[in-house]
Amino acid sequence: MIGELLKVAGQCDGVRCDMAMLVLPDVFERTWGRRAPLFWPNATRRVHERVPEFRLMAEVYWGLEWAILQQGFDYAYDKRLYDRLGDGYARPVREHLYAGLDYQNKLARFLENHDEPRAAATFTPAMQEAAAVITYLSPGLRFFHHGQFEGRKKRISPHLVRAPPEPADATLQRFYDDLLAVLRQAPVRDGRWRLLDCTPAWDGNWTSDCFLAWSWQGDDGQRRLVAVNYAGNQSQCYVHLPFEDLSGCAMRLKDLTGPAVYDRDGNNLVSQGLYLDLPPWGYHVFEVTAL
Repeated sequence: MIGELLKVAGQCDGVRCDMAMLVLPDVFERTWGRRAPLFWPNATRRVHERVPEFRLMAEVYWGLEWAILQQGFDYAYDKRLYDRLGDGYARPVREHLYAGLDYQNKLARFLENHDEPRAAATFTPAMQEAAAVITYLSPGLRFFHHGQFEGRKKRISPHLVRAPPEPADATLQRFYDDLLAVLRQAPVRDGRWRLLDCTPAWDGNWTSDCFLAWSWQGDDGQRRLVAVNYAGNQSQCYVHLPFEDLSGCAMRLKDLTGPAVYDRDGNNLVSQGLYLDLPPWGYHVFEVTAL
């Protein structure tokens, strides 16, 4: 098997290892009643010695992501984020994003793959856009599936290698065009990511719990601010920004995925935060610049 991995490493840039956790000694023993020696540490070491830039991605479940990453994999499936997005509640998703970046940066984040139902058949259109903003503008490897951009709804077995004709969803295609344009920008590719606090817009308003917000900041000072109302109800909050140097400046927040443009006083943004009032599954991806 190591020989086969070495052959693959000589032909392409990376490989996905199906159900990689099944050969972990503890899992193997529970399944077959006999102990197996460690396989992955030696296998991944041999591959990386031969081709240092080769990438190994593990399909892994059952909470064993961190364990498999410790055995030499470069990335592991983030099925937990996918499942929590499918449940439709912001708090569990936000809690998942509390994890350290040494872990999050090695997660492969996706909205569909060949084992899961199509995203267009699972989420409503508005919910899918909100879930995609969360999935692909978070840290980690951004993992897209064939046909996802066009909104295909039929899940196809990889053994079949053909699919029925389906009309493309032009609205969804435009959304992914905009999202990919953001992903090409330096702050999101190479910048520093930070999860932000969202507090009630007024006493007794519980809908701030429906928000997720974070920032990306590049070494050149470029800033992006992402905020999502991940709920089926209208929600309001104040997002507390980490940019202390905004004080004394007038700031412009331009949405890179929609028409919104807001000019705000930097002192207010620092002291009180950015007020947001978003519809169900609404989101902003702001470019933040000084005027």
